[in-house]
Amino acid sequence: METAEILKKVRQIEIKTKGLTNHIFAGEYHSAFKGRGMSFSEVRDYHFGDDVRSIDWNVTARFNHPFVKVFEEERELTVMLLVDMSESSSFGTQKRDKRELITELCAVLAFSAIKNNDKVGVIFFSDGMERYIPPKKGKSHILFIIRELLSFTPKRKGTNIKETLRFFNNATKKRSIVFLLSDFLSGNYQDALNIAAKRHDVVGIQVYDQRDRELPPVGLIQVADAETGATQWIDTADRRVRQYYEYQFAQHAQYCKNAFMKSGAELMSIRTDEDYVKALQTFFLNRA
Repeated sequence: METAEILKKVRQIEIKTKGLTNHIFAGEYHSAFKGRGMSFSEVRDYHFGDDVRSIDWNVTARFNHPFVKVFEEERELTVMLLVDMSESSSFGTQKRDKRELITELCAVLAFSAIKNNDKVGVIFFSDGMERYIPPKKGKSHILFIIRELLSFTPKRKGTNIKETLRFFNNATKKRSIVFLLSDFLSGNYQDALNIAAKRHDVVGIQVYDQRDRELPPVGLIQVADAETGATQWIDTADRRVRQYYEYQFAQHAQYCKNAFMKSGAELMSIRTDEDYVKALQTFFLNRA
């Protein structure tokens, strides 16, 4: 993709996702992800109905009428986007491929975060750690992240979520909100996910295409594994072949669901042709 084309695409994504953030997600994001606690803000005159436990007795004694302490939520959080850049994420047969969906989801989450004065960082991964972008605030930082999402070329093709989570667990000590965006076509990552979920607020976003789940009955076709390059011929006219393909997808989806449930983390699934706005909004509202 040429530089001019990348900048044009960045602008398009900014307009679309920033608009969604401003009009839909800002309040939901704030409610869904709480700050680190409450900090003292000021004192004010006592009003009828105020909790008597909040009375500041020192100030009350000094001025001879009641004052209460006012606290506010410590909002500043760190949001980390762990983004699957493996070859399988470039697959798509519907309105967008998985990489395009992941990019838009990252943009929405990032703009929601900075609107709430949170920092945003990114880890690009394949079957190893590809790129680390430290957490920062500001619109220019988010536009840089979007540009990298559009233009970054990974060195490897595979997917290794276990090693990615291990790197994140070692590199990030401060509690963070973690969005892990992937199709999760990876080996066992349960132990690493357990550790991450104990330290951080982890949310998995599983993206998939309709053709990941089912094959159309179009006869004999050659299929290739995007990550290993292995090819084979499949007779999609055979109902048993199609059923087995669906069964494998269901088994994979169940593994992912169980892994996140065991760790105490959360998982949502979004198909490439689905309305991700509704999916995210429902998720945020359910967490609030």
